[in-house]
Amino acid sequence: MFFSVSICSSAALSLPLRCNAKISSPRVDVAADAFPSFLPREMHTIQDPSARKFAMRIQRLPVPVRFSENPIMSSCVKPMVQSKETPVVLLHGFDSSCLEWRYVLPLLEESGIETWAIDILGWGFSDLEKLPPCNVVSKRDHFYQFWKYYIRRPMTLVGPSLGSAVAIDFAVNYPEAVEKLVLIGASVYAEGTGKLATLPRSVAYAGVNLLKSFPLRLYATYLTFTNISFSASLDWTNVGRLHCLLPWWNDATVDFMTSGGYNVSPLIGKVKQKTLIIWGENDRIISNKFAVQLHCELPDATIRQIPHCGHLPHLERPDSTIKLIVEFVQREAKQLNPYAAQVSRLN
Repeated sequence: MFFSVSICSSAALSLPLRCNAKISSPRVDVAADAFPSFLPREMHTIQDPSARKFAMRIQRLPVPVRFSENPIMSSCVKPMVQSKETPVVLLHGFDSSCLEWRYVLPLLEESGIETWAIDILGWGFSDLEKLPPCNVVSKRDHFYQFWKYYIRRPMTLVGPSLGSAVAIDFAVNYPEAVEKLVLIGASVYAEGTGKLATLPRSVAYAGVNLLKSFPLRLYATYLTFTNISFSASLDWTNVGRLHCLLPWWNDATVDFMTSGGYNVSPLIGKVKQKTLIIWGENDRIISNKFAVQLHCELPDATIRQIPHCGHLPHLERPDSTIKLIVEFVQREAKQLNPYAAQVSRLN
């Protein structure tokens, strides 16, 4: 079941969304109106204007890690907005990329929130030519080093689908780095990759070749969202599988599959951070009963459901998702600093 659940969480939607933010252009090492050279050339075929604009912001930063001789050039989208408040850091789901956040991140920046989108090691657009291990420990260590070198203060960590497992694993192991959690359509009760971890490598490679195939990804798009046009589904599927076209994707994915994957259910009760759970009312990938279970097991959690929405609300209903995240971040900020509002009025 891991294949069917995970592939459905990795699609990226191409829905029209207007963004009126008046923000200066990011400093990226690409020519005007050009995509970074490390993105697959198929990026030029993408129709979604939000995806095209967001892709121009993707860059690679060097991240030193103990399990690689050289720093890993790690893909991300850096903030345009700088703030003294807690930054928001956006992860993505299984076998996906930071392109998942092409609608929500600009809206968070419009709200004045310093926001990062980071590709998890082994997925996204990082340079993995000298393939590092892509197991859970390596993913956690890589993300910690990224946080240590570039973010350097407690954050609100947002994880959709399997990204919720990544977020919980990280928050429990590095509580000093995480102030709050937002879990969207959380896939946190799977026992790792299950029997896939025991497959012969030749069979595993055959499986991942199927995983990146266009027909399977298109079917995943159908399952993940509630009501999109066929033309949008085609473009959306192409966005969701772009990172699979990098030459090291097969090796990195097989390495993760055979390593055993994430099993975070024993960690849920150890989460100390305030948590917001967001769920799509019509989620066909992860049952709503798991949202209720997660709410009961987390020590300090609030749950919100978005109506007429599937598995990935940040893509299907970015307007509703951004409202919930901003309210959660701002409400908690005021509670943590009850004098902030008084100070702002005096100034």
